[in-house]
Amino acid sequence: MKNLPIWLDPEPWLNRKFSPTEIQTALGAESPSEETLAALLSPAAVDFLEPMAARAQALTRRHFGRTVQLYVPLYLSSYCPGGCAYCGFASDRNTARHKLSLEQVETELAALEKMGFEEILLLTGERTPEADFDYVRDCVERAARRFHSVNIEMFPMSETEYRELAEAGCSGVTLYQETYHPETYAAMHRWGPKSDFSERLEAPARALAGGQRFAGLGALLGLSDPLFDCLALYRHARHLQKTHWQSGLTISFPRIQREAGDFTPPHPVSNSQLAQIVFAFRIVLPDVPLVLSTRETPALRDGLAGLGINKMSVASKTTVGGYAEEGSEDVSRRSRAKAEGQFDVSDARGVEEFCAMLRSKNLEPVFKNWDAAYR
Repeated sequence: MKNLPIWLDPEPWLNRKFSPTEIQTALGAESPSEETLAALLSPAAVDFLEPMAARAQALTRRHFGRTVQLYVPLYLSSYCPGGCAYCGFASDRNTARHKLSLEQVETELAALEKMGFEEILLLTGERTPEADFDYVRDCVERAARRFHSVNIEMFPMSETEYRELAEAGCSGVTLYQETYHPETYAAMHRWGPKSDFSERLEAPARALAGGQRFAGLGALLGLSDPLFDCLALYRHARHLQKTHWQSGLTISFPRIQREAGDFTPPHPVSNSQLAQIVFAFRIVLPDVPLVLSTRETPALRDGLAGLGINKMSVASKTTVGGYAEEGSEDVSRRSRAKAEGQFDVSDARGVEEFCAMLRSKNLEPVFKNWDAAYR
């Protein structure tokens, strides 16, 4: 496809038709490949969801046991100059903007530490004067004093900046391409720094070159043809595995949820499609952590936990801060927070309730799998 690097373009597989026999062969492949993924994502594979789920579960247990790694996101700022059509933080949304002061950051971190978390994900919008690199570095340093694993989901940075964050205690970088389809990407990112497709695409490689332990990849399902985006996502992951083999990856499967702009996804992905995608990725990338966030409903998260998915967020808020106020908010504050979040959270369960669910499925919630001493 025009404007796509050759290593990323999944065009050869987009129109391939797979027979039931080929699906069965893909399910039993000893060395899964891109062809395996294309087969398992194809419409013909819908009739094979049960055996796909069984193989995905077996591979998850082989590589991760019965554990589910838990983390929590903390939004630091909702200021953003971007024009992303699907985002509640887009600059044309008529919502109040907030940023945590460094003192408020400490208060939020203390609240999350008290909740038992050991892994935290710090988030902002695109780079702004309110939330610039120096602010991010200060927040990472403060978080690293309390948490063993500190990760960020923010604007693309230079290799030098990523290295400086690694030295400050940052363990990894999550950066979704959103969609790998260039024309769709241009239409969805109407203005702002995020409209640069290549700058964003190359940022995970810069992060790994800059000393980050892992990069988190993902496509925002619903923006473009999910088959195209999933095949390109796989190619992106394999490219990074080959060029930065010393580092790790995680892969997420976010779907568009309601936000302040009431964006309607042009390619909605159903629950069964999402499950098919998760199973297929577990089969072709058996040792890569697969992530599912609180965007999804409790029923779906309960069903996929341990069945391909081995890492999940819990007790999440998509507003700026808000954890320190837990239990003391009045109705009007809760309503304001809901309206000003980046998107709606579908699974609002607290830590204890969610962990009880995991244990009822004979799964073990894990808060720590990395020690800060290894930094």
